[in-house]
Amino acid sequence: MSALILFDFDGTLADTAPDLAAAANRQRTRRGMEPLPYEDLRPVASQGARGLIRVALGLLPDHPDYEPARLQFLEDYAAESTVHSRLFPGVDALLDNIRARGLAWGIVTNKVTHLTLPIVEFLGLTRHSAVLVCGDTTEHAKPHPLPLQHAAQEAGYATDRCVYVGDDLRDIQAAHAAGMPAVAAAYGYLGQDEDVISWSADACATTPGELWGAIEPLLPKDLSRDAR
Repeated sequence: MSALILFDFDGTLADTAPDLAAAANRQRTRRGMEPLPYEDLRPVASQGARGLIRVALGLLPDHPDYEPARLQFLEDYAAESTVHSRLFPGVDALLDNIRARGLAWGIVTNKVTHLTLPIVEFLGLTRHSAVLVCGDTTEHAKPHPLPLQHAAQEAGYATDRCVYVGDDLRDIQAAHAAGMPAVAAAYGYLGQDEDVISWSADACATTPGELWGAIEPLLPKDLSRDAR
């Protein structure tokens, strides 16, 4: 029997932070403010609108200006979400390797469907992905386990035959709650003070090139050597 390797999207498979940061900086320029350096915005890219608006504008969800800023950010991002976004180097080869071994792979992201699909299609990931679960696919988003459980069910796998890879603590928490081993993508959108070790992931990859070496030992033991 095969296995399913599930990936977070932003900061794990795809480097989408440049387009997210650009949309955040557009909120500043709309207000006559200078753009922030990309390095200030990258670490919160996986936090979506909430994190980017907090850093770019200093607004939290309880502020009266937050919701209009969030909606404008999402509109700006949707208009130009594929300008600079690319797969991380080595991801294409990793996904080809997974398929060559007779294994399946899929995506579980907290980004909502209408923002995810254009980028996934632009990057050519829809052709071979076994499943795509977005932030609005299920009732709950990560760190709740439901999105991962739903992905496994949709692709036809038991959760104990899955591995999840992500660049945020929520990814590790969701995987463990769903009964899946988890790999921390430490090259993703982490803040400088983020302690990946404290996440208690089952393995860690500091570059995309290290992912297979981190994933392979976590696969079900009954897989053939060729598959593993």
